[in-house]
Amino acid sequence: MKFKPKKGDTVIYPQHGACVVLNMKRMKAFGKTQDYLILKTVINEMTLSIPVDQISTVGVRPPVSSSELQDLVAVLAKADPRVPANWSRRFKNHQEKLKSGDVYQVAEVVRNLAARDRDSALSAAEKTMYDRARVNLISEIQPALRVTTEEAEIYLDKALEKGVLKPAKAVTKTVAKKSVAKAVAKAPVAKVAAKSVAKKAVAKKK
Repeated sequence: MKFKPKKGDTVIYPQHGACVVLNMKRMKAFGKTQDYLILKTVINEMTLSIPVDQISTVGVRPPVSSSELQDLVAVLAKADPRVPANWSRRFKNHQEKLKSGDVYQVAEVVRNLAARDRDSALSAAEKTMYDRARVNLISEIQPALRVTTEEAEIYLDKALEKGVLKPAKAVTKTVAKKSVAKAVAKAPVAKVAAKSVAKKAVAKKK
């Protein structure tokens, strides 16, 4: 079924995230008169004009529905994703995912770069890509949940905390448990070692 957005609809434009359809206008450009879809981006409030017959070509699509958000969270919450170690290969891979406009692929970029940023600082280019991917994803979560931009960002971060970004408290508890376990494991060894030394000392005196 062909996608036919109407005035007031929220649509997703891969390069700019969520947009609101202002109207449809017949205009002449590049020597050709045709119908244009006039959009306004949700985040930066830019006005965009797209030829109606090129909507599918540029990837304009309906936003993710509220029922699909659980699938989105599942992607974001996946722990330890496999990402190419080579910088250029990784960057190209993420670029292609963003250009696709597919919400789940955009989510993969956000998740992968969040994990990368956790383990080692992102390069300037990857940081820009990460910020852009986050903005696009937040702008799509917002209309699906019918919440503010800030609330949509919190929703995104909570999803990431289920996988690649564990909350600081959880990490602290895990470290504490490991430390206790190590101490308990070492304690018997220390006692055995002390007894052994004592026995050797007694043997020498004899």
